[in-house]
Amino acid sequence: MNRVICALTLSLFAAGVMTTGDDTPGASSRDEVPFFAARHRMVETQLKERGIAEVRVLAAMLKVPRHEFVPEEERDEAYEDRPLPIGEGQTISQPYIVAFMTEKLELGPEEKVLEIGTGSGYQTAILSELAREVYTIEIVRDLADRSAETLTRLGYDNLHARHGDGYEGWQEQAPFDCIIVTCAPTQIPKRLVHQLKEGGRLVIPVGEGYQQTLYLVAKEKGEAVEKAMLPVLFVPMTGEAVK
Repeated sequence: MNRVICALTLSLFAAGVMTTGDDTPGASSRDEVPFFAARHRMVETQLKERGIAEVRVLAAMLKVPRHEFVPEEERDEAYEDRPLPIGEGQTISQPYIVAFMTEKLELGPEEKVLEIGTGSGYQTAILSELAREVYTIEIVRDLADRSAETLTRLGYDNLHARHGDGYEGWQEQAPFDCIIVTCAPTQIPKRLVHQLKEGGRLVIPVGEGYQQTLYLVAKEKGEAVEKAMLPVLFVPMTGEAVK
């Protein structure tokens, strides 16, 4: 019986039936079979084999069409294990880093998360699959407009986006259960820590040039408790962060 089920599953996949469904944000019947197959390989080889184990994170990474968030000329490379340019001197992070950072947030389905650096909107979409509400800020106007259009087109409706300086956070919507930063300041912004709930979690790259470290920051008794995780390379945070 198991062999029959397995054979049927493979047949459906080959026929293009096993997409994530028309009623699923981030996917539709237009989600071409080659892209779904590439996304499946990405999850199996780039994420699971490197230790990403949280079921909800893996499901989100399998569901969200990364190729929709990169320029047309980069779509054939959308599921490769590397960052890709998205214009304005910015990049979309490699899938493993997106999954790693997201997993460290330990997002619950009823939580509210703040993202600093919307970029292409891909990380935003992943967060949207996992959290009740997502607030996201992008300092580059063209990227803010483009990502908002993409996210709206793909049906994500539990997020709030604005153009602005992420160094300031989003005070009027604080506190947040989690905050994720996708650009590197030279130090952890105190304003972001202040906007975390007690017990909240912040994932952020910190440093200059090639000397950057990804930190997990927990807020305990009003103070930031920092844990260094791994070396990374992100674009620098701009705006107030560099003044």
